[in-house]
Amino acid sequence: MNQWEAPAMKREVPAMKCVICKQADTRPGTTTVTLERDTLTLVVKGVPARICPNCGEEYVEEDVGTRLLELVEQAANAGVQVDVRQFVAA
Repeated sequence: MNQWEAPAMKREVPAMKCVICKQADTRPGTTTVTLERDTLTLVVKGVPARICPNCGEEYVEEDVGTRLLELVEQAANAGVQVDVRQFVAA
């Protein structure tokens, strides 16, 4: 796995009721996540997420969130200011 790849979602996550609108069960999909830290802006596209079909709220699993934080840490340490990347599952 290179530094930009992320671990695959290894398990099917059961649907959950949206905690924002409380009207619908979330569905699997992908989203774009923007992370900012000091002068760094990192945009990651194609991030696996659970998405509410009613209000559009997006939820990422803990392992995906951990990987996103690792990516932003690596980019910050490399002195990146702005970057757009595709989320790649290993």
